[in-house]
Amino acid sequence: MLSRYRKIEEDSRLTTTEDRGQYSASHHPAAKLLSFIFLYLLLSTSIYSQESETAYNFLRLPVSAHVAALGGENITIVDDDATVIFHNPALINGVSDRTINLNYMTYMEGAKTASAAYVKGIGDRGTWGVTGQYMDYGTMKETTAENIELGTFSARDIAIGGSFAYALTNTLSGGITAKVISSHIAGYSSLAVGVDLGLNYFDEERDLSLSAVAKNLGGQVKAYDDTFERIPLDLQVGITKGLGNAPLRFSLTMSRLNNWNEAFGRHLAVGADILLSQQIYVAIGYNFRRASQMKISESDGSSSHGAGLSLGAGLSLERFKLHVAYGKYHVSASSLLFNISYTL
Repeated sequence: MLSRYRKIEEDSRLTTTEDRGQYSASHHPAAKLLSFIFLYLLLSTSIYSQESETAYNFLRLPVSAHVAALGGENITIVDDDATVIFHNPALINGVSDRTINLNYMTYMEGAKTASAAYVKGIGDRGTWGVTGQYMDYGTMKETTAENIELGTFSARDIAIGGSFAYALTNTLSGGITAKVISSHIAGYSSLAVGVDLGLNYFDEERDLSLSAVAKNLGGQVKAYDDTFERIPLDLQVGITKGLGNAPLRFSLTMSRLNNWNEAFGRHLAVGADILLSQQIYVAIGYNFRRASQMKISESDGSSSHGAGLSLGAGLSLERFKLHVAYGKYHVSASSLLFNISYTL
């Protein structure tokens, strides 16, 4: 866990105070660039005080099974897990060099979603990665306004991204992901570009992780019928804290902070890890927004039918990782999410 951060700390003990100053965030060009981009784009999102209808909402689905198990929203898990690249690019500094990752999630009937990532270290402080996401909505009937069948058509979404993370200090890391997103329905298509920005503070001695992320900054460059839609902007903050020598770790994440047109509680996702050993964990989480969204009616006290609750477990060996999670992301079905990673 955190082999890259530990290497940084070892290097710092072997250098003088003057040498360590060369690694400071204020002196390194990459650190300056990441800090400037993050602050500029984060401030530019103030125009989105209210959220409208968005396209490419497959980007809201969890990719990491560990994140899914912790409520579906988490940006602070500092583990050797390549799937964190999809949730907070700053976290990939803790991922082993040359890790390849494959993911699959069962979704509603007829639809499937898969993704992949590759993470590679650059020196002691940098890490880059590439990602791909694919959502296939299956085959649907094509009809006229008079309900006359003309045949079938398919729909799918694709996102391709490149990420870079840099350890600004021994405890603070910044990351950026740039991605191209496309959607295809029948013979029509749309195209968008987006950026994810992340910061993570990790204190290993206190087992404390704090993060802030701005997801999906950007917009469409090609729209269906010239009707441009927003991509799903999401500002998030989170904390993960271990309980000393106890095998417990708790997480709290607040999402969609750019939209306050709903109750405070619906911004929260909470989760807990039970660390059975250094290699095995089980996790449970609850997402208050998802539980509310799955209710048939807000006014009659109807059940969310288990939505919001999520469970999962993971096995992390030296070179092989396997994570599995259960959650509900659509009213018609529950979902299973699988992650497999291997370090080359």
